[in-house]
Amino acid sequence: SPDGQHLLLLQKSRVVAFQRHSIAGADLERSWQPPQPAPVGLLFLQSPAAPGSWVLAVVWEHGRTEVWHFVVAVGWQLLQTLELCQGARARVVSVCSQGASLVWCEERPPLGAHSDMSKCAFRFCVCARALEVGEQGVRLGAVRIVLHNSPEYRVLASPQHVFLVPAAAGFATTSKFLLIWHPEKAEFIITAPSAGFIHSKVLRSSSESDFRKLLLGSVGLLSGFAPLDIHTSTVSNSGGLLLVSTKGSVSMVETDGTQRHIFDLEGGPLAQGSSVQLKTFGSILACVLAGVLYLVDQNSGRLVEKEVLSMKEVHFLESQGEEDSIQLLSQTGIYSFSFSKPEDSSRPEPCLVEMVFEEACRYYQRRSLSSSKLTVEKLKKGGTFQAPVVLAAILQHSLQDTYAKLLSTVSLELQSYMSLELLKACVVCAPESEVESYCKELVEQEVSRILQSDMDTDNLAYLNSVFASFPKAAWKAIRSCLQLQQNGDGLLVARATPEVWKKVLCQPQLEEVGQNGMVPLFELICASFLRFRPKWLPSFVELTQQYVSSSWSYSSKEGPEGRVPLYKRALGVLARKNKHGEADDEMELELLLCSKRPKAVLQALHLLIRLKQWQRVVEVAEKFSKLSPLLNKEIFITLLAEFAQHRELDPYLDRLWPLCPAELTASDILTTVLQHLPHSQEDPVPFSSEGNQLTVGLLKPLLQRVVQEILPVLAVQKPAPF
Repeated sequence: SPDGQHLLLLQKSRVVAFQRHSIAGADLERSWQPPQPAPVGLLFLQSPAAPGSWVLAVVWEHGRTEVWHFVVAVGWQLLQTLELCQGARARVVSVCSQGASLVWCEERPPLGAHSDMSKCAFRFCVCARALEVGEQGVRLGAVRIVLHNSPEYRVLASPQHVFLVPAAAGFATTSKFLLIWHPEKAEFIITAPSAGFIHSKVLRSSSESDFRKLLLGSVGLLSGFAPLDIHTSTVSNSGGLLLVSTKGSVSMVETDGTQRHIFDLEGGPLAQGSSVQLKTFGSILACVLAGVLYLVDQNSGRLVEKEVLSMKEVHFLESQGEEDSIQLLSQTGIYSFSFSKPEDSSRPEPCLVEMVFEEACRYYQRRSLSSSKLTVEKLKKGGTFQAPVVLAAILQHSLQDTYAKLLSTVSLELQSYMSLELLKACVVCAPESEVESYCKELVEQEVSRILQSDMDTDNLAYLNSVFASFPKAAWKAIRSCLQLQQNGDGLLVARATPEVWKKVLCQPQLEEVGQNGMVPLFELICASFLRFRPKWLPSFVELTQQYVSSSWSYSSKEGPEGRVPLYKRALGVLARKNKHGEADDEMELELLLCSKRPKAVLQALHLLIRLKQWQRVVEVAEKFSKLSPLLNKEIFITLLAEFAQHRELDPYLDRLWPLCPAELTASDILTTVLQHLPHSQEDPVPFSSEGNQLTVGLLKPLLQRVVQEILPVLAVQKPAPF
């Protein structure tokens, strides 16, 4: 019993209740033999008429309920026998007590012997009924239908909620989620804890208590989840649902639907039929598996103590007011196991603090574009990354008041996460007219969340799917995250943080790119520019190059430019377009020129020559010849070769000859011209009867200019006559 005074034993075909301390009085004993129905629930209920006294309700499978009470010096006496269910054919499969009510799940078999099997799958009903124990006897209230046409559930009660856990024999489609019922609010919470799905719905009338209507709007999401992995379940003294998976993982599902991992039992996967005993004593969780007792701190998940027991099968007993001792019932008697709580649970072991820094090293190493190894010593001394230092300080100094300091530190992140989960629920339940607006907001929050987390393969694949499914919303989200806008001069500016720039420029390993069409984030953004604002793409590439040049040295192998230049990555996106037109030629030119790389500039010059845009050819030559003498020479040689082949550049000779490098001699010029003269069998060169061939007169201004520049040098070098 809850007060620890009575012991209740349920054997194969017998129920025995007796006092733990020797006081005269008869014990309770009830037995049955098949085919008689067996009891499905033994519940201790408090009597409001006599505070501190308890009555025992024995609920049988066919719904009959016996209420017994204990009288000192007399013993157990039958107070009243009641019929819990209304239908004669109903069968109770699970029962619990919540407050002053009994809550149970009953099977209601179909009337026809050959009924539709799809309807038979949902032949269960969850009901509640008030049970009042007074001086005049016991009174049952009216039956309240909590959920009808449902699959089989095991009901477990906490102080304010009732957990509905799918039965082991349930269907795969209905065993992917838990239900949490709040009686006072008439609210159901649908949660798939491992998948992070939480949705709540208030049932305003009895007509809404149909199981199918409850799930309406959530079926699509739930169908993609894996079935729940539950080996053992029970309710803790704090009101949460303790779950043990078949892999031995112990976790807590809170009444709001969130899940928290606590501990992993040793020994790997649990064998079918193996027994796991769970019970909480204050903040300590006690687990018994295969004769081994584990004591775990629920708050930190730390193993406090491990003890090998001499017996394989034991059961926990209630120990009223004793949170530092555990009472165990075995076949040979009742034993007490005392344990010492940590003196100061707010001060963890030094290894826990080291674990924070080691995990931070792995995290920042994955995020970094540098190949240099990050160590714990560098992390502690560098002062660049504040998060692990702050977390370690919190762990070392104070974790009191239910981790208030830690919660205040991450409160903004928690609020953001909760708002995101609420928004997802709104998308699922919103009418069709509002779905688009919700999707835009959801995409913006998701893109922002990914850019603040580690850009691993899973997150990148997720971003690819978001950009593919919601291209316009993703474009607006990336503009918001990078804070892209035009300033007063019409130039594109971005106010993104260095961390966000690193995510944008991150280039996965070659073997990861291309899997299922997955492309890096930089390419995703470039594709959005081409689709929604193509004129901004060259400016965006230029912005990224400015960030790279300020963060890494030129051609550094550690930086993103060390593998594939950014302009080439943008050109790759342009090349993947289905149709190629004049606008794409212009975009290619802009991307090549915005890089300001010698090879790219020469490539752009050749593209302009191929397009015969001679005015722009000369403009590009004049602009980029100033970048370096080597590039100036390459540009001039290229244009001189073109000049030798046709007369298209003749109108621009007064702008072309000043570009001639000072070190270029007349011999060099003539050699280049002769190498690129067009091959003609009709007219001898350099003289022609037509005006489409090169003449010496066209070259004369250039040669005179070169000779005039050389004469002063020769005058200085001429030897004296004496």
